[in-house]
Formats: sequence, structure tokens, C-alpha cells
Amino acid sequence: MTTSLVSDTKRNPFLNNSDSTIIERGDWVMQANCRNGDPDALFVRGAAQRRAAAICRQCPVLMQCRADALDNKVEFGVWGGLTERQRRALLRKNPHITSWAEYLANGGELIGI
Repeated sequence: MTTSLVSDTKRNPFLNNSDSTIIERGDWVMQANCRNGDPDALFVRGAAQRRAAAICRQCPVLMQCRADALDNKVEFGVWGGLTERQRRALLRKNPHITSWAEYLANGGELIGI
């Protein structure tokens, strides 16, 4: 399913809905569901990664976190609901994407996981 995230400001994860300004990294981090939890819970291996990714499912800044992890090639932990393996697969299969933030904001899909 393709969803256009740019056409509707309310659905664009990279815009602040109150004034349509781009959300800076520090701003979205403060809105993350995981910010007050145990950080070690997101740096796990094996089946525990599924439980860690579940923390992300209802997070209001899931897309910003996901894009940040992909753009910065974060190697460890669950970020934006993606495991280390999933991020590596996305990066390997999509070398043409130079800005995941832009790609996801424009409705790009996660192909390759």
C-alpha cells in the first residue's frame, strides 16, 4: 500500500502539525515512546527484538526515528521499529536512496525487508 505523506501535513511525519515546520532531531526524540524506558530494552538480540520493536508500533515519531537510523546507518539496536538485520537489508537493497528522511516523507515504502 502506497501512502502519500507529503500531500497531507497532518500525516507528514517530518512536519510539526501545529505550524508546518520541519521537526528537528532533538524535538522528535523528546516525543518518542521509548524516551523514559530502559534503553537496554532496545539493544537486544534474537526474539527479544520483536518485543523491542513492539514499543515502536504506536510511537508518534516512528518515521522520524526510522529515517534517522537509516540515514545515519545506525548498526545496533531497534530503531523506528526496525531491527539491525532489517536496516542492513534495506540499506543493501536500496543504495540509490540518499535521504531516507526525504524518501519516507514522500511516501516511499520499505522494500527489501
